[in-house]
Amino acid sequence: MKNIKHVQMKSLNFLILMFTMIILISCDKNDVDGIDNVDVENYIALLKAGQNDSMELPEFTYNDIPALLMYRNEDQIITDFPRNGISSLYGPDCKLGMYVLWTIESIRAVAINSKYLIGRFPSLNPILAFRDSQTLDLVDDDVSHHIAAKAYFDWWYSNSGKDFDAFKMVDPLINTDYRWH
Repeated sequence: MKNIKHVQMKSLNFLILMFTMIILISCDKNDVDGIDNVDVENYIALLKAGQNDSMELPEFTYNDIPALLMYRNEDQIITDFPRNGISSLYGPDCKLGMYVLWTIESIRAVAINSKYLIGRFPSLNPILAFRDSQTLDLVDDDVSHHIAAKAYFDWWYSNSGKDFDAFKMVDPLINTDYRWH
């Protein structure tokens, strides 16, 4: 009798395991985070509408950079966007254009396998800091946004026609006073 109960319990455990595996395998990754295969226009629309519930930045490539750059100067404030979970700084909002620049930096950071990469996050936050400051001086104003937007635009279009591998190591902000926090 004891052996029959043991066999029945093993069978039940096996069935539960199989059912769980079938559910997990049948789940589409897009159902979980909803943004993996999104295109730039839909990504921007989700950010603008405050409907981005993803936990990670999209898996964009260098081919998406020109479309992203079109939004670099946007100053609309967004509040629902993927945040780096290990950052102790919680910024409740961000300018759309600055977030787009951070998304472009994510593409570059993934391509170079940056030591600062956390998941697909290129830094702790989508905010700039002064590059050479002895202390952490965050910068979140129109001037720094304009300078960063121009730096990314110039970085991309001054290398137009080149293979991305030839300039992906060049930090777009290198000739500015800023870096990502």
